[in-house]
Amino acid sequence: MEFFRIRRTIHFMRFDKIFNTISFISFLIAVFLLCTRGLAFSIEFTGGTVMEVTYPQAAPTEQIREQIKTSLGVEAAVQNFGTARDVMIRLPIVEGESSGEQAKEVMAVLNTTEPEAKMTRVEFVGPQVGEELATDGLTALILVIIGIVTYLAFRFEWKFSVAAIIANLHDVILVLGVFSFFQWEFSLPVLAALLAVLGYSVNESVIIFDRVREHFKKMRRMSTVEVIDSAITATMSRTVITHSSTLAMTLAMFFFGGPALHYFALALTIGICLGVYSSVFVAAAIAMYLGVKREDLVKSVKKDQVQEMVP
Repeated sequence: MEFFRIRRTIHFMRFDKIFNTISFISFLIAVFLLCTRGLAFSIEFTGGTVMEVTYPQAAPTEQIREQIKTSLGVEAAVQNFGTARDVMIRLPIVEGESSGEQAKEVMAVLNTTEPEAKMTRVEFVGPQVGEELATDGLTALILVIIGIVTYLAFRFEWKFSVAAIIANLHDVILVLGVFSFFQWEFSLPVLAALLAVLGYSVNESVIIFDRVREHFKKMRRMSTVEVIDSAITATMSRTVITHSSTLAMTLAMFFFGGPALHYFALALTIGICLGVYSSVFVAAAIAMYLGVKREDLVKSVKKDQVQEMVP
């Protein structure tokens, strides 16, 4: 489906050195930030207190969060679960206080505005659980990367596989770098968003690589640079339609999804934009630098086979 078609080929690879220099510098800055500042991990990773509170009517999550922050000076994660009357409150570890003491302080604050609010459950999530989650999340990320490399190596050629995985790592590291710079909370939903970003990024790369292979077959007199430019230009209509609709969804979650989806939608939005950029200017350019050529993608026909085909 095409809303528009670009008649003239856009010379994307003319700017490959400029954009790849910017990408390389941004990548190094992101790695530096991750090594020096790290990530602001949520209590799923660091440990803390989890409370469940029931209200007689719909629970005002924003008001609860502000109450706890103002009275106790603690950034709490508050979200609905089950029904609109039930809320889950997650509190970071406070030195010198047990989970029970934290829960009593929170309930004392909440009962000042809603005396009928009742705590139904409280438990402590230890750092060991957080370490297991971090390990499992890293394992999932590595398995996804291995799967992508294997798929692309079989589907296309190893040069495309290497180019795609470098572009995917570029997207993930830059998203993590942004979260590190602003010290936004890194939670399990954000980790899920990173895995989704990998999927979006590799999908865009596969579309472009597939079109490159088609153009190598059709345009036999064109150089590699011209084929890549032509292939990327041919995918522009599809790229605009697909990513505009996807960004509309993520922005809707960002603005209307509430605090529970805020950073998840933010990570997805940043990652999708980076995925389009990296597929065009990073993955395609790296494949070109690795020396991809027509012979890598189009099987040559032997002379005797040609003679057999000719009547």
